[in-house]
Amino acid sequence: MTDFHAAGGLPELLRQLRPLLRLGARTVTGQTLGEALDGIPPFILATAGDGGRNPVIRPSSDPLHPASSLVALAGNLAPGGAVIKASASKDRRLLKHAGPAVVFKNTEDLAARIDDPDLDVTPDSVLVLQGIGPIGFPGMPEAGLIPIPRKLASQGVADMLRVSDGRMSGTAGGTVVLHVSPEAADPRSVFGIVRDGDTIRLDVEARTLHVELDDGEIEARLAESQARVQGERERAEEGLDFDFLTARGPTGS
Repeated sequence: MTDFHAAGGLPELLRQLRPLLRLGARTVTGQTLGEALDGIPPFILATAGDGGRNPVIRPSSDPLHPASSLVALAGNLAPGGAVIKASASKDRRLLKHAGPAVVFKNTEDLAARIDDPDLDVTPDSVLVLQGIGPIGFPGMPEAGLIPIPRKLASQGVADMLRVSDGRMSGTAGGTVVLHVSPEAADPRSVFGIVRDGDTIRLDVEARTLHVELDDGEIEARLAESQARVQGERERAEEGLDFDFLTARGPTGS
């Protein structure tokens, strides 16, 4: 934020975006946006090298990245969409990647197993964290930044493809797909039926996120999952199994 301010701040950003703006829009000053921008002189960063080139606020002809940093994804794993901050990837090769899923059902499961030396995981694995969306994890804390397993981090692995139905801080880095929808807590969710070993395929350029399961297997798993959820609901005189309110989740079937 300090660098952005020193590079000219919002006035300079608006000046660079001028070709895309509705310049006739009236501002709170009574001027049109175009008139306000006319009063902004070109910003020169006195400390910039490379001929005074602004290292923070670039013109569209010289972007930091050739495409948007935020990419909306879709596919059979996320029919309602998902989001990745592509510019935060620490390994650009992961932006087009396929690998076997290592699935964690919730944050408690993640905390218990992520650093287990016997965890069946490789740098090519896709770490999957379910149950942290707005339904599955009320309040939706920033839990989507799945850590690199300790045994891989100790080998120098700095990034892996990670997928969750939750959110994370905008300042966090890594190749992390967030906000998968429908989330795992939704009975219709394909994301919620992903199992260890299922191949997940991400292609940011194509804006796709898939799990390599045929339609028949998906339907069978969804039916099984919905039947299990139904089993937690008792008849009126017997009440309800309130295990669903705990982080551990239902223990029966």
